[in-house]
Amino acid sequence: MGTLTSADGASSARALADDVLAGAARLGPVRLLCIDGPAGSGKTTTAAAVAAVLRARGATATVVHLDDLYEGWSGLEGTLWPRLAAQVLEPLRRGRPGRFQRYDWIAHRFAEWVDVPLATVLVLEGCGSARREADAVATLRVWVEAPPAERLARGLARDGTAMRGHWEDWMRREARHFAHERTAERADVRLDGCGRMTR
Repeated sequence: MGTLTSADGASSARALADDVLAGAARLGPVRLLCIDGPAGSGKTTTAAAVAAVLRARGATATVVHLDDLYEGWSGLEGTLWPRLAAQVLEPLRRGRPGRFQRYDWIAHRFAEWVDVPLATVLVLEGCGSARREADAVATLRVWVEAPPAERLARGLARDGTAMRGHWEDWMRREARHFAHERTAERADVRLDGCGRMTR
């Protein structure tokens, strides 16, 4: 996705860093920032920009991408959250580092283990990161959105046009998930794909 370069995006990244640092740590000593929204909306870009601001201010920030935890194209539900909770969130809540097994999308299996150190802020980015199960431990929940056609175009540019069927199926799955979870309505902050913020 690249980096946020617009004034709106840079301003929003600073504001999100302000908000999460001002909030209470609810995951043991860690502040959890959940950046959710549909695929291709700009979550990864937003996560990178906020993490950079946090580090520039002397805070430690770890970014975990749910793309590394989904068990393939059907992995939005199922074992995703139980694995994340057991392997990452619960250890951090207890003041210990976490670790998770990265999913290899090419080999279609789980691969190496990835360490998640204790940090001032854990930035959890990906579709499903701000589901209701996160409410008890999240300091800040962010919703990022962009028009469906634009999101699909971004996804196919990244993954190739042969993945259109997978992308369209994923978009249907995520729409059902977000409707059930009411993710956008429950978010503390909403961003559009250009980084413009509403609260």
